[in-house]
Amino acid sequence: MTISLLNRRTGAAATATALALASLAALAGTATPASASGRATAASATALAPASAAASPAADNPAFGDPAAPSALSLPRPTGPYATGRDTLFLTDHERTDPWVPAAGARRLLVSLHYPARPGSGGDPAPYMPEAEARLMLAQRGLDDPEWPGLVAATRTYSRTDARPAPGRFPLVLLSPGFGTPRATLTGLAEELASRGYVVATADHPYESTGTELPDGRVLPCAACDEVDAQPDDAGRRTVLAAVSAGRAADFSFLLDRLTGPRPAWRHARTIDARRVGMAGHSIGGNAAASTMAADQRVDAGVNMDGTFFDPVTARGLDRRPFLMLGTDPGHAPGAGDTSWDEGWARLDGFKRWLTVRESGHFTFTDTPAIGEQLGIVDPDAPLSAARSTTITRAYVTAFFDRSLRGRPARLLDGPTPAHPEVLFQRP
Repeated sequence: MTISLLNRRTGAAATATALALASLAALAGTATPASASGRATAASATALAPASAAASPAADNPAFGDPAAPSALSLPRPTGPYATGRDTLFLTDHERTDPWVPAAGARRLLVSLHYPARPGSGGDPAPYMPEAEARLMLAQRGLDDPEWPGLVAATRTYSRTDARPAPGRFPLVLLSPGFGTPRATLTGLAEELASRGYVVATADHPYESTGTELPDGRVLPCAACDEVDAQPDDAGRRTVLAAVSAGRAADFSFLLDRLTGPRPAWRHARTIDARRVGMAGHSIGGNAAASTMAADQRVDAGVNMDGTFFDPVTARGLDRRPFLMLGTDPGHAPGAGDTSWDEGWARLDGFKRWLTVRESGHFTFTDTPAIGEQLGIVDPDAPLSAARSTTITRAYVTAFFDRSLRGRPARLLDGPTPAHPEVLFQRP
């Protein structure tokens, strides 16, 4: 429901909540959603046409059949001074039953850990995404060319498996993806933060993605999406989505226990400075950043990247901890359709910034623009280039965590700058 290599054009008839269910973007939108369960509708398959609405992707996309076209996709190269490594954890919380499929037993998490590494150490570049996950993610948006899942799954990353960690202890950043979206779609941001001296833990929340492949090869469907679909009205859907955000807070509290507790699950846990923890998320993952901060005092700072606050910021605020809201413009500007941002802003009681980005789309803050451009997919409603999407997201998220977790000056957060003319500082 929330991943597309081409954000759809909007139509005048659909409701604000329909767009929230289609992408969890600003509630002011007007697009008719694909099924929240990950089943692409006929309308979405027609609307999500690469380059030409009438053409098949493989036949008419210049990336196919063109000898000059790249044979592989790649993420933008990280810009920090550190090489990066990646590990994967499969964790089981025996104290909680899975909220979406109780018959599955205990709640499980798949976690990617990106970390600063010693140069030249490690094995091959870490894989981007299992092909089964890529196929389901693309098919949900009507992008079902048989070549594309393999291409997306094989996207080049810059982190090495089995890399030795760099010396020292580093702040920890937790990342949570959008509803219906695999954790891999935040890999570019995770690698950037790791290259700048952060340990980054990105979690897949089972049964909340179009597909989550377990270590034994089983692929879990999006049962939570089906639960949203089954609701009779907007109020019911909002209630389920609020439960998604609150449930992710419990997931991350468990993950913090397993990373920073007395018997850590990760072999390189000694590199984490547990006194400095931040969290960022895209879409409902951004809502989850606020939910986690409200539930767990160990999280010192949070970032919401274009996510509706279905689980509202608590009336008591976040105990003066810093929070960044980074979203689309005009969709997440003050007074726009997503009033949860106006309400959340009023309740945030620490250092805070409300930034919106012109010409951006809901997926600007993920890997989607970079991958989409390489596949030749365009979105006339979100013309911000992949290069600018990447640069802006990296710059502002890193500056915020540098300030909040490291106490470093962050002039980028002081006000508008000619280097980033697309970024608007909102001061309602």
